[in-house]
Amino acid sequence: MKLSNVRLLVKDYKKCFKFYTEKLGLEPLWDIENCYGAFKVADGIEGLAIFTSDFMAPVVGNADKEQPVGYREKSLVVFEVPNVDEAYQLLKAKGVEFINEPTDMPDWGMRTVHLRDPEENLIELFTPLKQPEQ
Repeated sequence: MKLSNVRLLVKDYKKCFKFYTEKLGLEPLWDIENCYGAFKVADGIEGLAIFTSDFMAPVVGNADKEQPVGYREKSLVVFEVPNVDEAYQLLKAKGVEFINEPTDMPDWGMRTVHLRDPEENLIELFTPLKQPEQ
């Protein structure tokens, strides 16, 4: 088995596509008829995609159900960045709202900050902490 991508199922495709391209600065690889978009996450790797939920629901037999809201997250999209503090300042200047401020998480070995996309998907940006000299 080979992982192709993680696909977020969204209600407002246009708003989410704009967020991932214009706010987060991801390079789009696909933008198909305002229903499917994929983003380059590394050279030659399509690792994140968005797809209109209303097109997926009938395929998996749950078109009669609503998307969950108001629950604790079951997934997290994580991006490694060269410098969390710089990314935080850059994105904040673009109007991105953050849940918290950059914080060292020594037990995790990283510095992190968290935000949400327009549909409340949780996103973490991190930079590994420098390891102490031994």
